[in-house]
Amino acid sequence: MAKHVVVSLSGGMDSSTLLLRALTEFDTVTAVSFDYGQKHRVELDRAQALVNYLNVHNKKINYRVIELKGLSQLLNSALITGGAEVPEGHYAEENMKATVVPNRNKIFSSITQAIALSIANEKQEECSIALGIHSGDHAIYPDCRQEFRDADDHAFRMGNWDSDRVSYWTPYLDGDKLTILEDGEKLCKELGLDFDEVYKRTNTSYKPIKWYSRPETNAYKWYSDYKSASSVERVEAFIKLGRPDPALYADETGPVSWGYVVGEVSKVLAAANKDAENS
Repeated sequence: MAKHVVVSLSGGMDSSTLLLRALTEFDTVTAVSFDYGQKHRVELDRAQALVNYLNVHNKKINYRVIELKGLSQLLNSALITGGAEVPEGHYAEENMKATVVPNRNKIFSSITQAIALSIANEKQEECSIALGIHSGDHAIYPDCRQEFRDADDHAFRMGNWDSDRVSYWTPYLDGDKLTILEDGEKLCKELGLDFDEVYKRTNTSYKPIKWYSRPETNAYKWYSDYKSASSVERVEAFIKLGRPDPALYADETGPVSWGYVVGEVSKVLAAANKDAENS
């Protein structure tokens, strides 16, 4: 096992749990997030909030946000500011291709590889790249497939000296989102952290809702939606875990209860299962 690790921290549930796991496995942890003009930029605020919370609890993380200014104006995706409306429903639906960001994982991986190799060369020790990939990664995203990751890794090793000092660490490769949440529960106990405090500092919604609680003072909070595919998948994992999601939820009418969210998402899941059985 390497002593050092670089975590690509999106601010979502998976990578945040991965960050906790990295804190238990490595001597030094570097975490990087990317600002690429995403509509759900609140995820960057959540990532910073989580890092701050961990630092208060004496968990040292070297955290940086990589700004890719100007890129959003050149990309075509529903997830990018100025792009089409983010579709709703289950990931199995064809319209979810609109949420693909061209070459996103290749852009991110190139930068992460460069950081990991720089650490390895400076320390003269192996450095791992931590990826939160799991068995539930979707066929709708080509850059989540093993073939892409193998080809990308080959290009990295062909193009750099001493690339053998960099390895990959994928602890959730054979699990799913429930596996990740279950590990999150164990990790919070092991690290002396509050589960709800950790996961309320994560965002998995591609359509976050800015709700003004006091419009006269411009006071607002960001809420997760429960209709976009990313949110549906997160809610499903918490349902299976048997505990409420500490994240706040809302729709166009305002904040909604966890019980309401569970009811609405259960309908979507039932419909998706029925379609799968009939296909």
